[in-house]
Amino acid sequence: MPSGDTLPGHRKRLREKFSRSGLAGFHDYEIIELLLSLGTPRQDCKQQAKEAIKKFKTLRGVLEAPPEELQQIDGIGAHSAFGIKLMQEVAREFLKEKIVDKPIYKSSQEIFDYLYHSMRDLKKEVFKVIYLNSQNQIIEAQDLFKGTINSSSISNREVIEGAIKYNAASLIFVHNHPSGNPEPSQSDKEITRGLVYAGSIMRIKVLDHIIIGDNRYFSFAGEGLIEEYELDFFNSKVRGASEAKRRPTAKLFNS
Repeated sequence: MPSGDTLPGHRKRLREKFSRSGLAGFHDYEIIELLLSLGTPRQDCKQQAKEAIKKFKTLRGVLEAPPEELQQIDGIGAHSAFGIKLMQEVAREFLKEKIVDKPIYKSSQEIFDYLYHSMRDLKKEVFKVIYLNSQNQIIEAQDLFKGTINSSSISNREVIEGAIKYNAASLIFVHNHPSGNPEPSQSDKEITRGLVYAGSIMRIKVLDHIIIGDNRYFSFAGEGLIEEYELDFFNSKVRGASEAKRRPTAKLFNS
């Protein structure tokens, strides 16, 4: 174990480095070391920090690890595990506040950052609806369905009823792929198309459908699919109106 002089000096250098430039230039294990030192100020935490990164692969993995699993690493006690869990929850609340009361229809990354922590490791698919007002501010976020997501499991009517309940002007849909691959299935595309159509009928705009995978996501809006579905709906309305106009004429000629 380092001497009394060495340990405080090492801690001081890390803290001064953080004070100068934040986390820029820090190794992941050094960030974990700083966090662990808050719970055990008299103990050298470098080895435990490196073990944590080795076990959970990334900084994010350590922050999201259950406290009981963190405590399986020799030298990480309940106080340190509690501190890491507290920091994770504070970061989650910060991200939540960051996306509330600001336009987010172009910020699928922020939605991903906020929901990734809670949805990444889910064993089943969860389909969420985020309701927004006319200023694109979040009113409410709800889990609509849990299980295997397909076209029969998502009720357009239930979505629209929720939008009416919250007086929502627009919607964002989010669901996870437990496989880690966020690429949309054909069923995902059909669900999204149906929801865009239902929203268009009620004049409620679908801003995006985000699929969360393993440290990445797919955005229907970002890939231009929401706009494509809106255009399809508009064209179907035009075709329907055109056919309705021709019917009386056709009947006249056939009589």
